[in-house]
Amino acid sequence: MTAEDVASATPEPDRPHADPAQPPTNPKRKVLTASLVGTSIEFYDFYIYATAAVLVFPLLFFPEGDAMAARLQSLATFAIAFVARPVGSWVFGHFGDRVGRKATLVASLLTMGIATVGIGLLPTYAQVGVAAPVLLAVCRFGQGLGLGGEWGGAALLATENAPRAKRAFYGTFPQLGAPIGFFLANGVFLTITQTMSDETFLAWGWRVPFLLSTLLIAIGLWVRLTLHETPAFAKVIASGERVKAPMVEVFRTSGVAVVLGTLIMVATYVLFYLMTVFSLGFGTDAENGLGYDRSQFLVFLLIGVLFFALFTPISGLIADRFGRRPTLITVTVAIIVFGFAMGPLMGSGSTVGVLAFLIIGLSLMGLTFGPMAAQLPELFPTNVRYTGASVSYNVAGLLGASFAPYIATWLAGRFGLNWVGGYLVLVGVITLVALLLSRETKDDSLDAIPSRAAS
Repeated sequence: MTAEDVASATPEPDRPHADPAQPPTNPKRKVLTASLVGTSIEFYDFYIYATAAVLVFPLLFFPEGDAMAARLQSLATFAIAFVARPVGSWVFGHFGDRVGRKATLVASLLTMGIATVGIGLLPTYAQVGVAAPVLLAVCRFGQGLGLGGEWGGAALLATENAPRAKRAFYGTFPQLGAPIGFFLANGVFLTITQTMSDETFLAWGWRVPFLLSTLLIAIGLWVRLTLHETPAFAKVIASGERVKAPMVEVFRTSGVAVVLGTLIMVATYVLFYLMTVFSLGFGTDAENGLGYDRSQFLVFLLIGVLFFALFTPISGLIADRFGRRPTLITVTVAIIVFGFAMGPLMGSGSTVGVLAFLIIGLSLMGLTFGPMAAQLPELFPTNVRYTGASVSYNVAGLLGASFAPYIATWLAGRFGLNWVGGYLVLVGVITLVALLLSRETKDDSLDAIPSRAAS
């Protein structure tokens, strides 16, 4: 035996052997923390704009005139982000399926954060004229771009690291970012409005929630940079099954799944933005709405969002026990019934009726939103999963949420609240049909890769 033979046969104890079949794993707590913290920050950034679009921007970024026209213009800029989100799902989905989940999640967080801080530094209409709403629209587009890439990556971070029997429950952690982000956003606005005069709030106080995002972004980056790649995507890398053009591939191989995933998510989006952005505008409108004090209605919303947060993890446990499809079908039927009750509850104007409206609606929101982080990713194979789940989620946002507050505000002003409830019933029926046409995915493997990949 030669010296070379001996050397080659002797293991090197100080050089660990890479086993592509066993990629590094992330500790459960780190995965759940990273997915929760990241989406909470992103949704905080997104929702402070929604609140400001009702309370601040109509006064500071649009010409003086009709209050309703200014609010509708402000809500139109709110909708711009939903146009940007499918673009973000394409851009970040491409890199998420080509480069990896971890790096893409970091990039999406930075994109959202820069746009949000930028809004907090913008000049107003009184200072620069029409340039103010233009700059506001540009920053809002940046927010949508970032969130378009965020959700898919966070959902995959949770579900691709989860045991199969607990995927829906793990998936509720990024979903919890929505109620937590909303609670933080409106809690900050409520604190500010109660500790300073209206003049001070409109002069500079409204900027504080946007600038606070700087601190939150630093926390989110620190958490995410310590993660390993998800095991499912690490296997894609090891097998050489990455595709060159994930967007082309997902429509070539999973076009039906994209359509069904989009329609499954539509009612969830409409419900949420009716319960939050529309209800805040209608509830605080003294001329055409209920005329509640701004701080009082924010408290009502925060109470409702607690129920949203409570039922989100519960829905994951139910979906793991009984399946995604039956869980979501049952909740969607309940959303349709709620649409018929919307006018009488919200239209009563009483504190009891308004609170019941918000609590019931946001409880249903938790029940329908929770399983989506498992439902949508499970529709797609690993090598196009980031793109497929992101596209479905964000095109649903474009169809279901972008103009939901605008449409609802117009319907309520023109025909009354019952028509807003009818709007929710209509989209609920669309989602119900999509769910009836879909298949159960609870027992599917997330390691599945097509045998032929266009790599």
